[in-house]
Amino acid sequence: MRKKHILFILLCLYTFTLPAQSLEEAKKLFESGLYAQAKPVFQKYIKSNPGNPSYHFWYGACCYETGEKNLAEKHLIISANKKIQESFRYLGQLYSEQYRYEEAEKNYTTYISMLAKGKKSTSEADSILKKIHLGAQMIKGVEKVTFIDSLVVDKKGFLNAYKISDECGNLLTYNSFFETAGNDEGTVYETQLKNRLYYGNKGKSNHLNIYTKNKLLNQWSEGAPLPQSINSGDDVNYPFVLSDGTTLYYASKGEGSMGGYDIFVTRFNSDTNSYLTSENVGMPFNSPFNDYMFVIDEYNNLGWFASDRYQPKDKVCIYIFIPNQSKQTYNFDPADNMTLVSLAKITSLKDSWKERTAEVKSAKERLSAAMNRKPIEKIEQDFNFVINDQITYTKLTDFTSPKAIELVKEWKQTLSDYNIQAKKLEKQRELFSGSKPEMRKSLTAGIVDLEKRVEQIGEETKTLEVSIRNEENNFLRK
Repeated sequence: MRKKHILFILLCLYTFTLPAQSLEEAKKLFESGLYAQAKPVFQKYIKSNPGNPSYHFWYGACCYETGEKNLAEKHLIISANKKIQESFRYLGQLYSEQYRYEEAEKNYTTYISMLAKGKKSTSEADSILKKIHLGAQMIKGVEKVTFIDSLVVDKKGFLNAYKISDECGNLLTYNSFFETAGNDEGTVYETQLKNRLYYGNKGKSNHLNIYTKNKLLNQWSEGAPLPQSINSGDDVNYPFVLSDGTTLYYASKGEGSMGGYDIFVTRFNSDTNSYLTSENVGMPFNSPFNDYMFVIDEYNNLGWFASDRYQPKDKVCIYIFIPNQSKQTYNFDPADNMTLVSLAKITSLKDSWKERTAEVKSAKERLSAAMNRKPIEKIEQDFNFVINDQITYTKLTDFTSPKAIELVKEWKQTLSDYNIQAKKLEKQRELFSGSKPEMRKSLTAGIVDLEKRVEQIGEETKTLEVSIRNEENNFLRK
């Protein structure tokens, strides 16, 4: 009896996975999203009746959904010529993914017009058209970025591919950090001192938002959501903060995104205790697909981000690049649009190496060292720290006060951050002095912010030095 049951189940499974044979079966599979099974039947019907636009639509849509997008275009155009409404939606999506924004706008506008004529809601389509308009604007300002490498990895464990320096902090999944079950999409950024978190979590909502926590006396505070200017109501995730403690990169599907997740940047303004208006970092970092987890390793001078553009469903591509000190864009030339599109898509890494061969070689060496976790050069860890007129310490193990030891660790990190920001400021000033007036105008605000930050970190360093000295001296007197 048991064998009969097993045979019956196997027969049912075999029957269900058989390709559709009739047009009605194929339509049902299409409506259920089983495009691969439905596609051969529609192809067969096109051969027997090539003039039927509905067959071309169904087959073209199946080709699009199964990844054969070049083949899809021809059949969708045939069905669009016969005014089959959904053909325009598919063509709009297809052209947007190919950065053919004028054609995408034309088709989506027609699709919206047909929806309105049929008295159907256009809100979702209007939102997508807005993203297409945004893409059309962004293609005119593609940033000059030098990409040195890329690697395709499993989406599930993509954070393991990020080989960033310890000084940058840690990137973890929500499940691994908070030791929870399930498959939470949230990611966690933990600062190098392990005293502050930024993380994506759904909380009580249906959308991911970014929260932050501080550690006080070895206890984490309650999670506090970042302001609505960042948590826009759509999914927001993948936070990362630079060593300045104020610059936040994150990814959002909300307002200002041109498709899926886009990468944004904002800065915390300590004067107003609020974040500045977020900016979309633009192309080539963002695309009509999902782009996220933007990280700048200031210690290795390498940048990282992930994208699922033109990747299988379970894969993601990690791009590694040389961070720019200031943003410069390619000249927009409509007559040579294909070159700009190729750069925006990151079709070829070598196309971005123009006149930067030496920098690429050096960056590749730094990347190789990071991948192997081997420092390029030995970093001197010792220091001269005056405790009093009779005592000077040269290493961490010289300290006896537990509180002082913790403060020294914080002081060393703050001092390191100060040196990084000071060098960045020096480079920005050099760039300013050698730039034209129009470029100087765009650099001024960033230089002023850096000057304030360097001054602030300098004061923090001095305050920590006083605290360390007091703690150690008090401990020695006991």
